[in-house]
Amino acid sequence: MDAFVLLFTLAILLALGMPVAFAVGLSAVAGALWIDLPLEALMIQITSGVNKFTLLAIPFFILAGAIMAEGGIARRLVNFAYVFVGFIRGGLSLVNIVASTFFGAISGSSVADTASIGSVMIPEMEKKGYPREYAAAVTASGSVQAILIPPSHNSVIYSLAAGGTVSIATLFIAGVLPGLLLGVSLMVLCLCFARKRGYPKGDKIPFRQALKIMLDALWGLMTVVIILGGILSGIFTATESAAVACLWAFFVTMFIYRDYKWSELPKLMCRTVKTVTIVMI
Repeated sequence: MDAFVLLFTLAILLALGMPVAFAVGLSAVAGALWIDLPLEALMIQITSGVNKFTLLAIPFFILAGAIMAEGGIARRLVNFAYVFVGFIRGGLSLVNIVASTFFGAISGSSVADTASIGSVMIPEMEKKGYPREYAAAVTASGSVQAILIPPSHNSVIYSLAAGGTVSIATLFIAGVLPGLLLGVSLMVLCLCFARKRGYPKGDKIPFRQALKIMLDALWGLMTVVIILGGILSGIFTATESAAVACLWAFFVTMFIYRDYKWSELPKLMCRTVKTVTIVMI
């Protein structure tokens, strides 16, 4: 009978056209009232699920990614990827995927990955003659790697759901190969599309300019080393490495690249909060 009340309420609310999230929430409240469960206890149970120190890694990783995106590091990662694959036919789609791999290894969020890399790559791909829907599809597909490769938020959540019996570092290691295989598979598919549809080749970058681009991106790539090296070596926990990554990204953006202003920091924090809300809900 308890399950019937819950499902019946959900069905009625959905039939009335209520958004799914609100329908599920109200049906859960109706079920709690039916079995005389105190709503105070329900609220405590809900908040206790996210009141974990380890979960702080998620907003910190997203903040690190946001700082890098707004501070020009994402653009430098794109240029770094272009050096290696940009001159191939359909090279911009490959650059998109490689840059998503690097950025996913920093933010751990496909949402942040899509927003950051997409804002750089989609307009550029359109400018070079790629269809907008294809550019958006490549960006969305490439960002899925962030779910697999460390520091994947899914790995953090899974470790907590398992009661801490599975270490986050072990899950991070387990996600490396599947994530890279996914990236390679997407690149092969993009190459096939490029040959079939005749997408353009990019210009080959001279050696000196390529070297300059790689050195310029080195500071941003160090963030990946700090995150993965710190966690896998046992120097940091996942949460600590996320906080250190934020500090490093902030230092590089403000004092080395100098592409960001202090006055823009509040807006950055607001965007980070929105992204964290999407991920956590």
